[in-house]
Amino acid sequence: MTRLPLSRQPWFAYIVLTGLTFVTAALGSLGSIQAGAFYLDLAKPIWAPPAWLFGPVWTFLYSAMAVAACLLWRQLQTLRHPTLILYYAQLGLNGAWSWVFFYGQLGGFALINIAALLVVIAWLVKDSLRLSRIITLLFVPYFFWVCFAAMLNLVLWRANPGILT
Repeated sequence: MTRLPLSRQPWFAYIVLTGLTFVTAALGSLGSIQAGAFYLDLAKPIWAPPAWLFGPVWTFLYSAMAVAACLLWRQLQTLRHPTLILYYAQLGLNGAWSWVFFYGQLGGFALINIAALLVVIAWLVKDSLRLSRIITLLFVPYFFWVCFAAMLNLVLWRANPGILT
């Protein structure tokens, strides 16, 4: 009997993908650990969400992303497929954004980062659409939230030139 390599075992792939997703969430949150006071001090548009909303929204989105990634693997049967590489790329960009915006207070660089993130997510959604409607639907709220976050990033950067460079 031939044994599948570890990377082709479903349980291994699910652990890797879920682990990567939530490690990214944890690392990103470390970059925003002092964000509460910083965010409160920023001049914000009336439509800016309260600081307490970000945690629950991101928890939901990261959970949906982890499920979508596992479903992607189930369709693709490899951790090295180009669509999953897009997934890894968006994780990296997503995790970096908190560090750039909150820790570095670099609003312009954060805007470039989030614009790149949107491109990668859009590409991921497009690729996912060819594979599964359910996977696509799991990524769509993430895409729209990041669109909203990009707009907020732009407005905050423009409204706070002395704080966000």
